[in-house]
Amino acid sequence: MCGIIGIVGNPKSNVAPLIYDGMLVLQHRGQDAAGIVTSDSNNISHRRANGLVRDVFTEKHMQKLTGSMGIGHVRYPTAGSNSADEAQPFYTNTPFGVSIAHNGNLNNNDDIINGLLEYDHRRINTSSDSEALLNLFAAEIQRSLNGRPGGMDSLLENDIFRAIERLHQRAEGSYSVTALITGWGLIAFRDPHGIRPLFMGKNEIDGFTEVLIASESVACQALGFTPDRDISPGEAIIVRLNGTISTKICHPEPNLTPCIFEHVYFARPDSVIDGISVHQARLRMGRALARRILDSHIKDPIDVVIPVPDSGRVAALDMAKYLEVPYREGFVKNRYIGRTFLMPGQSVRQDSVRKKLNTIEGEFKDKVVLIVDDSIVRGNTSKRIVQMARDSGAKKVYFASCSPPIIYPNVYGIDMPAKKEYVAYGRNNDEICMAIGADILFYQKLEDLVSACISSGDGMIANFDCSCFDGIYVTGGVTESYLSKIEDMRNDDAKNII
Repeated sequence: MCGIIGIVGNPKSNVAPLIYDGMLVLQHRGQDAAGIVTSDSNNISHRRANGLVRDVFTEKHMQKLTGSMGIGHVRYPTAGSNSADEAQPFYTNTPFGVSIAHNGNLNNNDDIINGLLEYDHRRINTSSDSEALLNLFAAEIQRSLNGRPGGMDSLLENDIFRAIERLHQRAEGSYSVTALITGWGLIAFRDPHGIRPLFMGKNEIDGFTEVLIASESVACQALGFTPDRDISPGEAIIVRLNGTISTKICHPEPNLTPCIFEHVYFARPDSVIDGISVHQARLRMGRALARRILDSHIKDPIDVVIPVPDSGRVAALDMAKYLEVPYREGFVKNRYIGRTFLMPGQSVRQDSVRKKLNTIEGEFKDKVVLIVDDSIVRGNTSKRIVQMARDSGAKKVYFASCSPPIIYPNVYGIDMPAKKEYVAYGRNNDEICMAIGADILFYQKLEDLVSACISSGDGMIANFDCSCFDGIYVTGGVTESYLSKIEDMRNDDAKNII
């Protein structure tokens, strides 16, 4: 999971400060590395490194990032991506100088790399699927030109659209992309299933329409752009350096099935994704889970509802209201510790949980407490939180997950592929409850989760990718051998993190 952004500004402007601010807004999507590429009519400037946005870019770096258009990327770590060489955006100089920022995961990366070498005579420098996607895009642009003479002036919008059409035929998986052709324009496109989000905003400055493309709509409000619309599945958008905009659906059968986990955990609550308010969806998740709790007729009534900050808060608000139980903030969060789900390795996550949260004992002492979290993945965070509640004097600890049990690998860009790492894998509800140390455990039903999201939108979505809950992969082509391969590659042991 990553965050991407692209901006074409007024030709007299310098967009790097805007991109920097937008990346701060998207920092929740990745805390491992960050990068910016900018361009004017002739040249590019770039900076990328491991670390948070505020640490990667100093005033000296920002002064060197000149140009009226640019793209940015924040990355969260997966196996094999600890090197600064794999920080994005990536760049290739042929043809014309192409840079790319990618959010998602290609499921046929090996096939693409082999094809690039055999048919396109392009060799990539890392194991990153994003670099493979860059070279695939560049190779298809070259093929669109088909030996046509002339410099960059010969490159037409239709050449780019044809390149993306062929890219869709060769790439499998999830990919939302912002790309830059030096001195020519910004390109954005989304995979035919729209698995990862991509949003567009506009801003009128002195008669020039500035364009922003970002992973989440919240970047528009933060940067003063007017929200326009989601980029459709299979759609490509080209914004030239002079501000002209062209769009085209580049796939014959697009089918919007976005990842539902965006609404459960990743996205900010103030974002709207594919017409769905993340805030409203999480409120409805809490309401649906509250109905399930009432139907269970628990013996000892709940005294207080306490969320795990931050992503459990919104659901807990409506849950407490529906249960007619007081809502209380019982956990204090250290905001200088990153999101534990995004951290690379079990020992790192466990250590961070201890440093991240502290309790207000008065909210727990002698009470039956319902703790609400967005999900339970590995269970280490949940187990620690339950124990903290007991140490603070809770009489009983109930635990509620706003999502169903996670029991299948996610192959579309979320780093949770090793089934043996899931606390729910191979266990029933009572066994999971025992593993995290709770007295009672409540999980959301999948149909209630889907309904909560659909009911919070404008009707444009009929279904989601729910593969980590139901094992159904919307792109197809995900074989058992592929799942075994990524499990071996991406479990915590493979990351070699102490």
